Amino acid sequence: MTKFFKDKVGQGGYGIVYKGELLDGQPVAVKVLTDTRDDDALEFINEVASISETSHVNIVRLLGFCFERKKRALVYEFMPNKSLDKFISSPESSLGLDKLYVIALGVARGLEYMHTSCNTRILHFDIKPQNILLDEDFCPKIADFGLAKLFKKKQSMISLLGTRGTIGYIAPEVFSRNFGVVSHKSDVYSYGMMLLEMVGAKEMAKTTEPIIQSSENYFHESVYEVVLAKKEKIDDVMRDEKEESKMKMLMVGVWCIQTAPSDRPSISKVVEMLQGSVESIEMPPKPSFPSAPLLESLQFSSSMHMETQ
Repeated sequence: MTKFFKDKVGQGGYGIVYKGELLDGQPVAVKVLTDTRDDDALEFINEVASISETSHVNIVRLLGFCFERKKRALVYEFMPNKSLDKFISSPESSLGLDKLYVIALGVARGLEYMHTSCNTRILHFDIKPQNILLDEDFCPKIADFGLAKLFKKKQSMISLLGTRGTIGYIAPEVFSRNFGVVSHKSDVYSYGMMLLEMVGAKEMAKTTEPIIQSSENYFHESVYEVVLAKKEKIDDVMRDEKEESKMKMLMVGVWCIQTAPSDRPSISKVVEMLQGSVESIEMPPKPSFPSAPLLESLQFSSSMHMETQ
């Protein structure tokens, strides 16, 4: 399929992705897992099981897989525009706010399907721009289910043997139960951080006067101050459709990154807020975040393998 792995198109923590082609000429993406061990078999099966349970326009389609001892690969539909991070990491390649808003809404709908509409409820645990792929029309598709955890619909929380996710997007309760229980709200937090990144909140936060420059609270508090200032000018915002979209994304993003899971909206509520008007969205509370000493003491690793307790 890949002509001996000739065309490498991406690489993540769990494998390398190559462009390939089926016998009928259909382009595909082949994700070959690296460093596979016998105890990783369940994780591979989780990814296969997760995607095989799904059928949604905003979720990448699995076409096949290989599982032969330590040789493991996943065959996906090919996404010509690659991942979202390529379009929000540099100003010159920006898609524009209108398109980013449509992408944000599409990702939320994909997550809503995973959380509420599958036969088996699915949590992703690694929502970030690198895991949002874009087709030829820039329709977003959630990808990389290697960290997904399946659980029955009646369950409201789950337990993890190891903490999973990507630093900067991981919800507080995933690395410490002191902040609450791990649930679908953990994906909401990651989505909120991605939403704020899409709308340029990091750059906006830099323009505010630092409250405590060395504190992990800095970004969260600064973004809140930006949103609060914009909220006070709501009449001006309403005259500009693009500014209204930006305001909605900022407000929803702050709602999603609340420290306590119970304070965050469900992903269904997120979809509702994004589709509604700015006026219909309540001003979110000021979010807080674990202190820098606590985060440093946890000593995050790239694979995030830690005991939850």
